[in-house]
Amino acid sequence: MTTTEKPASPSGTRRATPWWRRPWVFPLGLIVTVFLVFSLPPYLGLDPAQSRIPAPDGVAWYYPVLVTHIGFATVAMVTCALQIWPWLRRKHPVVHRRTGRVYVFAGAIPASIAGFAIAVAAPFGPVGAVSNVLLATLWFGCTVQGYRMARTRRFGDHRRWMIRSFVLCMSIISNRIWAIVWSLVLPGQLDTTFGGSELALGQAIAGLTTWTGWVIPFLIAQWWLDRGRRRATA
Repeated sequence: MTTTEKPASPSGTRRATPWWRRPWVFPLGLIVTVFLVFSLPPYLGLDPAQSRIPAPDGVAWYYPVLVTHIGFATVAMVTCALQIWPWLRRKHPVVHRRTGRVYVFAGAIPASIAGFAIAVAAPFGPVGAVSNVLLATLWFGCTVQGYRMARTRRFGDHRRWMIRSFVLCMSIISNRIWAIVWSLVLPGQLDTTFGGSELALGQAIAGLTTWTGWVIPFLIAQWWLDRGRRRATA
């Protein structure tokens, strides 16, 4: 999903980019690992009382679908991190293709469908619900389109669509960062902007967190893709 080789040298050979020129590979793997180690334990016992997200009243299917979403999203995050590892893609293209199929069919697609369902019923207010529904829809669409481009051997378009899918997949990490930011910024306005309502404050934090968590990384990724295309054209 990313460029793996430099232009041909004067001798006509192509040189692979050294591993140390990919400084983001190890930090990305470390961040994904730490995130999963911290996030998964409450759901491993399948105990609704341990869930960090409370189920809405009267929605019995919410917790099972939430756990389903978390399981498939875990597969998506691990395989997606492997997909953008240049060494693996260059040295083991068969492994790259197979992990790509796992990402699509056992990760992103089922996770986005389950994510759409829980977004509709989530107890965080309509602003957050709209954001999460749109996120799930875009994640599903970008992933399917990326897979279609690979099947038709349009690998440049495949790369662009899968970068978008990767950003949406990993936006759950930036979501947690923005949650901390808004939790520090907004409580001071509890008695003014929110009229003393802690419910309104909580929904505002959740809504802003969900929107900034994926929209900002998605816009940055799109800017980067457009910039690369303009440079290639020039």
